[in-house]
Amino acid sequence: MQTKVAAVKCDNYEARAVEQAVRNSLSLLGGISVFIKPGSKVLVKPNLLLPKGPEYAITTHPQVLRAVIKMLKEQGCKIIVGDGPSVWGHYIQNVDEVYAGTGIKQVCQDEGVELVRFDKRRMRQKFPLTTYLDECDHLVSLPKFKTHEMTLITGAVKNLFGLVSGTFKTELHKNYFVPEEFSKILVDIYAEAKPSLTIIDGILAMEGDGPATGGTPRHLGLLLAGADCVALDTVMARIMGVNPLEVLTIKEAARRKLGESDFSKIRIEGEDLNQLKIRPFILPKNSTRLTNLPPLVQKMFKSLVRYYPYSLPLKCTHCGHCVKVCPKQCIAFKRRGIIIDYKKCIACFCCQESCPEAAIGVKKSLLAKLIGL
Repeated sequence: MQTKVAAVKCDNYEARAVEQAVRNSLSLLGGISVFIKPGSKVLVKPNLLLPKGPEYAITTHPQVLRAVIKMLKEQGCKIIVGDGPSVWGHYIQNVDEVYAGTGIKQVCQDEGVELVRFDKRRMRQKFPLTTYLDECDHLVSLPKFKTHEMTLITGAVKNLFGLVSGTFKTELHKNYFVPEEFSKILVDIYAEAKPSLTIIDGILAMEGDGPATGGTPRHLGLLLAGADCVALDTVMARIMGVNPLEVLTIKEAARRKLGESDFSKIRIEGEDLNQLKIRPFILPKNSTRLTNLPPLVQKMFKSLVRYYPYSLPLKCTHCGHCVKVCPKQCIAFKRRGIIIDYKKCIACFCCQESCPEAAIGVKKSLLAKLIGL
């Protein structure tokens, strides 16, 4: 039996249009009851990051959350909403600011749904996940359709990183900073948490140097839905114009047989993606994509092809977010911006991801420039 992924057009975030698109996507897959048991307790996890409005395409749009809440209410479900944005290091109280700034708090208030912090955790293998996973019967994940500096795309699998409780995200970035190793951790989290249903918000997507303020919003007009996060990310990669197996999380999950990564074996319900004629996405500048090179060349060049964050002083407001989130504590203030100790820097780009002003850029090593990466 082929894995199914629904792809439904939705041109804007008008509440009725989004609700109808969400309903259509689930109808194409057999209805919400295929995924969610009536009367169950459900944790809904949007993709949150910074306290920026929906127009920045950084976070899941609140109208997508509202539509999902309405459908779950019709199932008689008890609903809680939460995320663990990996933004301000030890300053977990700022999650409230993210909830308010993204419009998520207002939706939860309107719909009478509990909005929670992930402040309690239980250790699972190498990482702690929120204990709300233990309390709930189902997890519904609502990722944003975006490019990502470190993982190339951030979609169904990557969104689950927000289930890691508190400041332990910083420890994971520090201990698994090599992209291949970090991708394995993301797949570990997916294997542990495995959502019952995932709906990707691609109405306003992001390309370029995502997933935060460095990226560029792009109207795509699509919602993707399904249960298999690997298949969803595979479809998402194909829409972006990326070979799915260049995405390390897809490659690792496929190796473990945790989902379908062969596009030919995925049945797209709804839109014919070939007929949409979608222009390939602009990818992050620091996407090395070494998988395109011969193995021997990969081995020779991998250690020399490097990317580093650097400050853009004219944009820097001295807010201090980058200093707080750095897992190696290698960022300090100077008169006109910040200074980075590159002897300690592990190029995890947490600083860039957390910057609300797009004041952290990316510079390449000389070899990366010479070979056109």
